[in-house]
Amino acid sequence: MQVSRGGVQDNESQSVAGGPYGGGLVAVVGSINADIVLRVPTHPLPGETTVTSSVEVHPGGKGANQAVAAARLGAAVAFIGATGTDAYADLAVAGLRDAGVDLTGIVAVPGPTGQAFVTVDDRTGENSIVVVPGANARVDRDLVQSHKGLLESAAVVVLQGEIPPDAAAVAAASGSARLILNLAPVIPLDKEIIRRADPLVVNEHEGRLALAMFREAEVTGTDGDVVEALLAEGIPSVVITLGAAGAIFSNGGPPVRLAAPGTTAVDTTGAGDAFVGALSSRLATGAPLEEAVRFAVRVGSFAVTRHGAQPSYPGPEDVLPESAE
Repeated sequence: MQVSRGGVQDNESQSVAGGPYGGGLVAVVGSINADIVLRVPTHPLPGETTVTSSVEVHPGGKGANQAVAAARLGAAVAFIGATGTDAYADLAVAGLRDAGVDLTGIVAVPGPTGQAFVTVDDRTGENSIVVVPGANARVDRDLVQSHKGLLESAAVVVLQGEIPPDAAAVAAASGSARLILNLAPVIPLDKEIIRRADPLVVNEHEGRLALAMFREAEVTGTDGDVVEALLAEGIPSVVITLGAAGAIFSNGGPPVRLAAPGTTAVDTTGAGDAFVGALSSRLATGAPLEEAVRFAVRVGSFAVTRHGAQPSYPGPEDVLPESAE
């Protein structure tokens, strides 16, 4: 298997068992898209027409983004997913290939490759995204099951919400790997599958939707309250990403909030995926959750300072912003 063995420059301690860029295999089961990116002066209001001066097409998809982020940080990464047979297929896997991800788990199915239409506000860097699943909707139980051996060899399995629930369920139940479940978007998964997540990674909105899957009552309270409530439902560990505010997490103790480094955002597209990729790269080495979250916050903060999703992820030559605390 071809893997990437780089790693960003990092001034903080790297005394993780197995070495900072060693450790076990990260197996990502997820989506592959072509991102069609439009930069606009402001996001259009309902009924408004906005003119853009450029259209860019990049590799994307939450699953592919997370795999690329982990591989560029030095992790050994393998991917399971699907492209279509259209003109976007080769472009969509280009980032995975360039990062050294094992592509043997990717199949081509008749029809279009997944696409994401991304508008980015030039003033704030905030984005809005419409996704067309395409081939990602064809990632089924049989496809995942056909790569059972790969999943059983992994130290960490990473899932998101951009593939069908039955495929995610099979992947989550395969082998004894640590499961990182990024429930984005929130899809209807069996509660026992969610309880396998260690950690469950969600943003502040997704965290409340995930909790609503366990409770019929309206979900209220702070982000820390949501973390504690999800833990009370039997989930071993929970991480809630807070964008520019950092993240909050717990694996059983009181929730810990970590501030993000001060950076100027130019494009937030894929920053959450950079976070998950970085988190998985560290957890695959055996790093404790707090160390992995601290590192992931810094990687996510780096990603927003560059345009695009995969093009913004740090590689061996990049210096991460210092922790805010």
